[in-house]
Amino acid sequence: MLKKTVLTFAFLTILTTFYGFNAQFGAPATDSALNDLAAMDRSLLPEGCYVISAYDNLIRNISEQEGNDWRLMSAIAYHESRFTPDITSRSGARGLMQIMPSVARQFDVPVAEVADPETNVWLANKLLTKISSTLRLPEGISEKDRMSIILASYNSGIGHVTDARRLAKLNGENPNSWEVVARYLSLKADPAYYESEVVKCGRFTGSRQTLAYVNDVIGRYDRYCRVAGR
Repeated sequence: MLKKTVLTFAFLTILTTFYGFNAQFGAPATDSALNDLAAMDRSLLPEGCYVISAYDNLIRNISEQEGNDWRLMSAIAYHESRFTPDITSRSGARGLMQIMPSVARQFDVPVAEVADPETNVWLANKLLTKISSTLRLPEGISEKDRMSIILASYNSGIGHVTDARRLAKLNGENPNSWEVVARYLSLKADPAYYESEVVKCGRFTGSRQTLAYVNDVIGRYDRYCRVAGR
């Protein structure tokens, strides 16, 4: 696993530009490197054979099996890791999708396997699907509102988002509007709101990060939709 991770990272360093919008602008890989990669991991694509990242096939296949948009999952991967498979955050999140060990345990996956790209993307898809199912958003909600609320839950935790929706409903506002939910997420830093009896997860001080996350991922998703078909 360690050898695979090191080789994968070395290849991706050549293949992608760490801060670029689209990984297709990376430097060309050598035939030797591609041959080594093919033997090591068939999920990675050589330059010129992908649109968003070298993980197009892997992300597309797993996402479609789970019923998620692979371009959205790619946008999450870019934001989380810039398509770098072997990084670990200070909080302990790992891999392409920055999966926490607690998520792996939730889906009965050994923590040691979280950094594996296929496992990592699978866990992210399972988590997104579970969030969507748990939220039970109505059919009439706009796609942007639906996506924003789900992404906010992916980033900050479904508990805080659910609290914000409860507060919205308590105050006679639409709990299915991202604009409304985002405002109440911000208000959850105020004791006048987080001490409400409908709030179950207490104070929330990460609203600025969560709102920026949602805006960034959706903006990148929109761009990926323009360059990549379904």
